[in-house]
Amino acid sequence: MQDVFVFETQCLHSLVKVFPDEELRDESYTRGSALRGETFDFQVAYRAPALTKPIRVSVISTLQAAITLREVGLAPSELPCQRRHDDNVLRVTPGLYPDPLYPIDEEQGVVGIHYQWRSVWVTVEVDEETLAGKYDITVKFAALTGELLGEESFHLEVIPAMLPPQSLIHTEWFHADCLVNYYGVQVFSDAHWGLIEQYMQTAVRHGMNMVLTPHFTPPLDTQVGGERPTVQLVDVQRELDGTYKFGFGRLLRWIELCNRVGIHYLEFSHLFTQWGAKHAPKVEAVEQGELRRIFGWETDAAGEAYKSFLNQYLPALMVFLREQGLENRCYFHISDEPLLEHMPWYRSASELMQAHLGNFPIIDALTNVEYYEQGLVKGPIPANDHIEPFLERQVPKLWTYYCCVQYRQVSNRFFNMPSARNRVIGVQLYKFQIVGFLHWGYNFWNTQYSLQAIDPYRVTDAGRTFPSGDAFLVYPGAKGPIESIRMEVFYEGLQDLRALQLLEGLVGREQVLALIEDGLTEPLSFSQYPSDAQWLLGLRERVNRAISGASELTKRGDRHES
Repeated sequence: MQDVFVFETQCLHSLVKVFPDEELRDESYTRGSALRGETFDFQVAYRAPALTKPIRVSVISTLQAAITLREVGLAPSELPCQRRHDDNVLRVTPGLYPDPLYPIDEEQGVVGIHYQWRSVWVTVEVDEETLAGKYDITVKFAALTGELLGEESFHLEVIPAMLPPQSLIHTEWFHADCLVNYYGVQVFSDAHWGLIEQYMQTAVRHGMNMVLTPHFTPPLDTQVGGERPTVQLVDVQRELDGTYKFGFGRLLRWIELCNRVGIHYLEFSHLFTQWGAKHAPKVEAVEQGELRRIFGWETDAAGEAYKSFLNQYLPALMVFLREQGLENRCYFHISDEPLLEHMPWYRSASELMQAHLGNFPIIDALTNVEYYEQGLVKGPIPANDHIEPFLERQVPKLWTYYCCVQYRQVSNRFFNMPSARNRVIGVQLYKFQIVGFLHWGYNFWNTQYSLQAIDPYRVTDAGRTFPSGDAFLVYPGAKGPIESIRMEVFYEGLQDLRALQLLEGLVGREQVLALIEDGLTEPLSFSQYPSDAQWLLGLRERVNRAISGASELTKRGDRHES
């Protein structure tokens, strides 16, 4: 059979993952709608019959200034999923997966490779001033000679309603030491602070409004007896009589940076080690003119030395936070993911912290509801596959999270999972009125237990330990963070949540819940939900139509009353 040399293009929605080695299965997606204040994404897939470079990509639209084009890159995965995965996955083999979103250089363009499907990611930032109406967006592919190779047009309707501000508290754990490792900068040098600001700005643009704040080096994902680079914001001086002095200058700089970029909540890092609360985090102090580590894995967390330290530190920190007017913006951790057998150590730590923190909330990721029932943590964060007992007890202001072990039935965002499985979390958060979402991996560029730093463009599974897509959302670029498909799609889920909240304010919660579950064979839950992208896209379009209709009725009523 003779090859037909033709350049192919197809418009696709954002929930399609385009693999270079398989045919497109989804139908063309050429129209959609968005609210004011919303980020709207779609893709244009392309396939060249031969090696073609550069291919110039351009966009024509009256919304052109609000549109960004990026190339969907491929990332390697040796461990795409857990062994006992469910069926809601795209593939289970090691290989290349679409994930990083690279800026497209105007001169270099993109490359067409011998019948491989690739895609361009199109992002439209609809601001609050955008006029309601229908807009055409045309993406063109041209050869170096100027010859038009192909084009696709998308039709976006802007709904005359404003997406409300995000009320969900959202944190993806920010690992300041990983920036140091990858970029080779000094801890809290001007270069480090610049990187921290860039990565925080990107996080804020994608719905992160809380940041893990390392008052002391976080005792997370660290081998017992091992250390991660010191990223301690609080200065400590230990006197000969055993008393301590504390300096909050760097912490104040961190807070001012958060204020500047739009981070509202401060999530102070854990004051006890992960998986048990038995030891202290690494704490460095100046003693007799020398900086040294005074606490760490060798420290008994329930011992008098560390208790004495916390009994002095926590009151000083409370004074500082109140002076800065941060009473309603700060959250604290004890220990991450304690099990039932760790309860005696956790109880000791909880009693000490609660004695000092007053109304400052304590939150921790955990599985066992007994920690909440016994009053050891008032802000439990159960995983989305262990949340039912907490929902049954009607825990107020409930959060949820997921990580590498939440891979059966529930939402998650591994490379090999369909993007609809990532985005559906927004509808689930709405239905169950979840107030916070936590994830441990914004930029964890280490192997498990932080034994080694890794190159995240080559190692995406924490050294063949966590399925690719679990440990980080952003890649390190030369000029700052490189975002991912998973990051954009998760943010789409957060925007779905906000749209549902807007509709609730217009028509009431009962009508919104009925709209969500219309046509479902069983009620939507964290483990039961339609797995196909069309349901999710269709639901969002119905929500937008309902918002538009309800908003128009409200305007008519206002005009009538006037």
